[in-house]
Amino acid sequence: MKPGARLNLIATLRTAAPWQRVRRQSLEAAAAAAGRTLPPVLVRAEDFRFTRYRKRTPTATIFVVDASGSAAMHRLAEAKGAVELLLADCYVRRDQVALVSFRGKGAELLLPPTRSLVRAKRGLAGLPGGGGTPLAAGIELAKMVAESVAHHGETPVLVFLTDGRANVCRNGLGGRAQAHEEALKEARQVRAAGFTALMIDMAPRPDEKARQVALEMDARYLPLPYADAGTISVAARSVAGDSGGGPPRRAGSGRS
Repeated sequence: MKPGARLNLIATLRTAAPWQRVRRQSLEAAAAAAGRTLPPVLVRAEDFRFTRYRKRTPTATIFVVDASGSAAMHRLAEAKGAVELLLADCYVRRDQVALVSFRGKGAELLLPPTRSLVRAKRGLAGLPGGGGTPLAAGIELAKMVAESVAHHGETPVLVFLTDGRANVCRNGLGGRAQAHEEALKEARQVRAAGFTALMIDMAPRPDEKARQVALEMDARYLPLPYADAGTISVAARSVAGDSGGGPPRRAGSGRS
């Protein structure tokens, strides 16, 4: 029997039931000659069925929010709402939520991984917005946070909220072409690390830039113009479940 497997008595009896008459007929004569009584149910090794349980790994959902441009306040407000929604129901699952924002010339960890709704509300109050879009810096910092989460035995899930239109390079200077190439390079690093990611394109008219970044990151791409906190939190939960951080699930019955 494999580790984590338990005998499924009902499934075992159901498997053995159709064979009772045949088995009893083949054994009755020998049992009578030996003066033994056959048991009520004849079960053989091949009848055994087991249920295997997968141990759940706590998840840390890392929101990476584009705090640049005119739509910054909308993205930040909905990201803040999604963080609070996730934290409101994750205390039983021991999950964590973090928030990274990028704007101007760099990125910032606004909310380190936490399970505390009170701490999150305090840390997310008065989020700044506006300025350029240093997407590469945001991806790099998000990957660093994910590496720290993984080091502590939890499963990181990256959720990006951006239109993907990078225009600030790693050196802090402008330049859309170079900034986009740098973002693609950092995206490949996320894919190489094997982290699960979701790219939510909140642009009113999504274009190929966010999709290209998602493709290089091996992330799920989801265009959701003007997405609200509820939609974002549902999408994040879906990706977290796919990563193996969902609730304990039975993997089915079978021989072990």
